[in-house]
Amino acid sequence: MTFVARLSSRAVIAVSGPDWRSFLQGLLTQDVETLAPGELRFSGLLTPQGKLLYDLFVAGTEDGALLDVAAEHRATIVTRLTMYRLRAKATLDAVDTPVFAVFGGEAEGYADPRLPSLGARTYGERDANTDEAAYETHRLALGVPGPADWGSEANYPIEADFDLLAGIDFKKGCFVGQETTSRMKRRGTIKNRMLPITFDGPAPAFGTEVLANGSLRAGEVLSGADGRAMAILRLDRIEDAELTADGRPVKVDRPDWLA
Repeated sequence: MTFVARLSSRAVIAVSGPDWRSFLQGLLTQDVETLAPGELRFSGLLTPQGKLLYDLFVAGTEDGALLDVAAEHRATIVTRLTMYRLRAKATLDAVDTPVFAVFGGEAEGYADPRLPSLGARTYGERDANTDEAAYETHRLALGVPGPADWGSEANYPIEADFDLLAGIDFKKGCFVGQETTSRMKRRGTIKNRMLPITFDGPAPAFGTEVLANGSLRAGEVLSGADGRAMAILRLDRIEDAELTADGRPVKVDRPDWLA
């Protein structure tokens, strides 16, 4: 069965004008110069120091692009992008275009570039047959982190698995925060990753420490639900270790795409 869920946590910014590609190209972690109408790319907007500020999906249209962003941050993102615009001939408009996720079967629309099993996204009014919570359960089952996990300025995009989920183009050239991001990838200095964990019962509270062998801090729990959550974990401390959170055993459930 194909499920359609309206994502009320997301909002849209329409970008157009003759310079829209070059304008976004120098800011985002993903290449937009080659973005075609009907194509979707996953990206991030970083601080100059390389920390992840916001995720964005860039959807190609005939006359520009739609930026699919967290609704709670849309106004801030518009302000930040406007600050960078300078003399570029590009317009940014917050538009009342609803965002939907289509998953679980035949997924028409903009194919989600992160994982085929995440389905697709569509923009514009349509009927829904499930809710956003069902989509979040599906995403969590696949072990894919989301905005509730990475927050703002708390993590580097590689720690949030952007490099494994088609969120960074390391060949595109400069973007804000590019130097730190490229150095981490080049040197292999990736100490932390967001990984799904499993356990019995309700999810430990956000920020609960994950301990290795009873005493060594190995990370912390992020968003979750009964039996499953995301966590940011020290890779060198979880191998062959007995992990606990809130006094309960937890196990890392490393998804195939992250193997």
